[in-house]
Amino acid sequence: MAKATVYNAQGQPVGEMELNPTLFSRTAKVSVLHRVVVAELAHQRQGTHSTLTRGEVRGGGRKPWRQKHTGRARQGSIRAPQWRHGGIVHGPKPRDYNPLVNKKERRQAFAAALTDKAESGALRIVEELNFPEIKTKHALQFLTQLGANDGRVLVLLDQPNETVYKSFRNLPNVLVRIAPAFALHELIPARHVIATKAALQKLEEVWAK
Repeated sequence: MAKATVYNAQGQPVGEMELNPTLFSRTAKVSVLHRVVVAELAHQRQGTHSTLTRGEVRGGGRKPWRQKHTGRARQGSIRAPQWRHGGIVHGPKPRDYNPLVNKKERRQAFAAALTDKAESGALRIVEELNFPEIKTKHALQFLTQLGANDGRVLVLLDQPNETVYKSFRNLPNVLVRIAPAFALHELIPARHVIATKAALQKLEEVWAK
């Protein structure tokens, strides 16, 4: 069974923790990871874009001029697509961009990504995470002591903590999320993943099935 070092709030190792093999010994095809990430990014789109067709634009019910003997091209409506202020042909309409990804694939993708972070040494587990006051300096010192101040960092908490969130807020490469409410496209590019023991337990409850 894989093990991971547990750190205290000062970034000092205090012991080891056995990782759940159901969650931290999984693999997945790149295509599965890609499908889940694409679904997450598509889910962020509102899909409320809309244009008016010639039947929806106001006006244009009367023929602008008679059919023949004017010397001009025949026209049936001033709202035809070739007219200024006319309707739009094949324009965007409201639609749902959310592709369906089944739970098994999503669970497999998250477990595989977490397994990769654990095997590469990018996963760091802390007993609990809290700062005495809201200070970016405290957050930066914590990351430095953990050796996690050289790239993107994903911090996973088990419950909202305003002090921790606001301390990390001013660091551009740090994301703070409440487990398990984080996205795969946030986990994969993270160079370091810092999770509290309680957050890890929540992940096991959701993904270790």
